[in-house]
Amino acid sequence: MTGGEAMISAAMANGINTIFGIPGAQIYPLFDAMQRLGVRTITTRHEQGAAYMAYGYARALGRPSAFAVVPGPGVLNTTAALCTAMGTNTPLLCLTGQVPSSFLHSGRGHLHELADQPGTLKSLIKDALHISDAVQTPAAINQAFQTMLSGRPGPVAVEMCWDTMAASHPVVPAAIMPPLQPALNEDEINAAADAISRARAPLIMCGGGAQHASEEVQALAELLQAPVTAFRSGRGVVSEDHPLGVSSVAARHLYEQADLIIGIGSRLEMIYMRWRNMMQYEQQPPADKPLIRIDIDPAEMDRLRPHIGVLADSAAACRRLVDVLATRLNKPPSRSDEIARVKTAARRAVEKVQPQLAYLDVIRDVVPRDGFIVPELSQMGFASYYGLPVYQPRTYVTEGFQGTLGFGFQTGLGVKVAAPEQAVVCVSGDGGFMFGVQELSTAAAHGIGLITLVFNNRAFANVRRDQMNNYAGRLNGADLHNPDFVALAESFGVAGARVSTPQELQPVLARAIADDKPMVIEVDTPLDSETSPWEFIAMPQAPDLTDAG
Repeated sequence: MTGGEAMISAAMANGINTIFGIPGAQIYPLFDAMQRLGVRTITTRHEQGAAYMAYGYARALGRPSAFAVVPGPGVLNTTAALCTAMGTNTPLLCLTGQVPSSFLHSGRGHLHELADQPGTLKSLIKDALHISDAVQTPAAINQAFQTMLSGRPGPVAVEMCWDTMAASHPVVPAAIMPPLQPALNEDEINAAADAISRARAPLIMCGGGAQHASEEVQALAELLQAPVTAFRSGRGVVSEDHPLGVSSVAARHLYEQADLIIGIGSRLEMIYMRWRNMMQYEQQPPADKPLIRIDIDPAEMDRLRPHIGVLADSAAACRRLVDVLATRLNKPPSRSDEIARVKTAARRAVEKVQPQLAYLDVIRDVVPRDGFIVPELSQMGFASYYGLPVYQPRTYVTEGFQGTLGFGFQTGLGVKVAAPEQAVVCVSGDGGFMFGVQELSTAAAHGIGLITLVFNNRAFANVRRDQMNNYAGRLNGADLHNPDFVALAESFGVAGARVSTPQELQPVLARAIADDKPMVIEVDTPLDSETSPWEFIAMPQAPDLTDAG
């Protein structure tokens, strides 16, 4: 088989059945193999779109996804999405080409040549592999999947030279390589169990590394009567309509009474940066609230040094902790009434963030519990961090700490490809939407029924607010000249609608979900009409929740 066919066959053996990408000279054998072997190919209009769609696909399903682009500028166009995948622990496979083998490392300036493409990528992602002997392709692809899934998941790139990919080779399949995971350390489990047994008011914070451990985290929380919160990536691990599931704003209040913090698959950005000092790195958290970290990445135990560290998969560790604590923990009193009061008061406190909260209420009411919501970086997106309840794992797909503006619409398309039977709504601003607007063509061509809400305030609103408040109103690059988004969508063959109030949005959104076709809903938002959402994101002081009692 050709080198390209060997790459695709090995990816298929590892569970890949859909690949996003754009064909080009160096990777024609990949696209030919996809066609002949029956891999679903989603052709995008920009390489960035291919990578973001693969990212959304992987986030929705919790398993690896793949994209294929040409080397050099093609690969470089995907790096924002690769950084996003690295930051959110998402297993993403980049398949790409390389200059002809005789030109490799020559610096001759062959088409799309980079001085060191694998080296460039290795500075951004988990690994980048070069296949020089196509006979070893199955083993190399299997290694890529093992790397993607071992420990903290993340993206890996695999390249092959142009001529090697096109030539035929005697390729023999290789055995799939299972992920490598740390074994549970009983001493660490017992140390954590001892600390938990002494705690009166523990608080659990989840990150993306707990998304697969919803059942285990909830069992631990219920055993401890501990509230569970998250900032972005860990939302939905415990439903926010569960008595112990709380928003970040409610959690900030509960943190004041907490005597133990349990971080599960989380960098704990919210507590140790957002609630303290974003400008001052603290490697060791304060001793007055001991920290237990459950994390699969040993490097994390040094980046933020816990008082007790459990190096393990979050599901395995929580399961074992429940077993150990069941034999030594006196049943704590229910905290449901206390937590319910705080949740109610927190909701009242954030009501002032308008009109965002009113729109988010409509979205939450209309989108089913198992529907996906992809918030773009925008005034609506930021408010959704705490103003939009999340009920199920993986259904709230964010950009993580990279803060990659423009990820939302393109990622949402990938989510919908992964979950065609479920509602998928992207909540975008006008600025971020325009980063990937060309993918309206992809939505129309492939019938991807993503619903995109474009809140059109004609500005990069955060920039504008900061320049008005902190730079004496000297505006530079904040205001935007926008198209008619409804007409733009319709020009691509995508349905469009325009609303200007939450009440108008409700029936339009409900009808769009029922129709299950690509649609753009422009929400006309007057300039400077949105309340800043940041009071409830950066919270060095606990919000006044007088009603919490």
